[in-house]
Amino acid sequence: MMRFIFIAALFFFLMDKNDTVPVLETGSEKPMPNEWIDKDTQHRIIKLSRRDGDSRSFYFHNNPFIHQTGDEGDLMVFYGEVDSLRQLFTVNMKTFEITRLTNHGNQIRGEIVAPERREVFYQSNDSVFATNVDTQTPRLVYVFPEDFKAGVTTLNSNETLLAGSYADPVKDEIYKKNPDKSSYFNLIYEAKIPHTLFTLNIETGKLNKIYSERAWLNHIQFSPTDPNLLMYDHEGPWHKVDRIWTIDVTTGKNQLMHEREMDMEIAGHEFFSRDGKTIWYDLQKPRGETFFLAGVDIKTGKKKLYEMDRNEWSIHFNQSPDQALFAGDGGDPTQVAHAEDGEWLYLFTPKGNRLESEKLVNMQHHGYRPLEPNVHFSPDGKWIIFRSDFDGEVNIYAVEI
Repeated sequence: MMRFIFIAALFFFLMDKNDTVPVLETGSEKPMPNEWIDKDTQHRIIKLSRRDGDSRSFYFHNNPFIHQTGDEGDLMVFYGEVDSLRQLFTVNMKTFEITRLTNHGNQIRGEIVAPERREVFYQSNDSVFATNVDTQTPRLVYVFPEDFKAGVTTLNSNETLLAGSYADPVKDEIYKKNPDKSSYFNLIYEAKIPHTLFTLNIETGKLNKIYSERAWLNHIQFSPTDPNLLMYDHEGPWHKVDRIWTIDVTTGKNQLMHEREMDMEIAGHEFFSRDGKTIWYDLQKPRGETFFLAGVDIKTGKKKLYEMDRNEWSIHFNQSPDQALFAGDGGDPTQVAHAEDGEWLYLFTPKGNRLESEKLVNMQHHGYRPLEPNVHFSPDGKWIIFRSDFDGEVNIYAVEI
């Protein structure tokens, strides 16, 4: 009898607690509250960027997290706008405390977190810096020489090497004259501009040029487990390129990871699995008709294809820490899938050769162009983090799985 009374009391306590969280159409209020229940999905959403000014989470394949040392809460690094300049901040995923990391007088770029070093790497003009997330102390890492003004984009798994690409200055001229992606994308691809992949030793400052080609080399990512394996793509119109490649930074061995098999086939927005054994990517055979999340085993080349419906296609996908689930950020009708009902954040569960989807957030009030949500799983796998402008300015949110 006492056990029944305890369970009943707990049930009503939880009901009362949930009653304090409003049930709302996501994006129907400007601004939205710090916490609400999406009326269409019944999933709880919280705002992580509780500060003035635009705040943006990282691109989908760039890890933003630094694990807690005790039980103080994991940190997530993000960009926040201050006086029209981007600065780096952290938010404590447990307490929502926000700490400013940088105070640069110029724009900074680079979304590179070193969890073991507890540092974040970034670039301002020709200089690479690192700032400790606990002390907010910055240090100068490297200054690019006058004849090699390049940019870093990724850090290897043992946190010894940064990597990036250098492009002939004509590329910057194309950007300046054609700032819209619809203009510069084809122009840069067709120009066949010389590009060079390089690594930069963090401790010694040694720059090593590892590969050059007259092609647009982009989307550069180190493996999360192999410190010598770098992934890059041949950028350009996806139906014209065999896009996904890897290179061993010590031997220079190149490997094409997916070769197109039909006219208008496209593959892209590639990312490593959590264990570094697989490269996952958006695959359409042909473009805009049949949709898959595809994975290729890095060692064997064996492929795994999960099919999905048109409305379930997403601009970006990501994988849970235990590798059991995927998430997708959906897309509006102007995207390649031309989905009539695709403006959702999704949770995907593999079932046979398909992905079974669950809708997490109604994104009908989100502006997919130019702000893509870019989903991330939280370190504990319980939340999916995304960015959106549905409450009038850009903020970072988390939806509970």
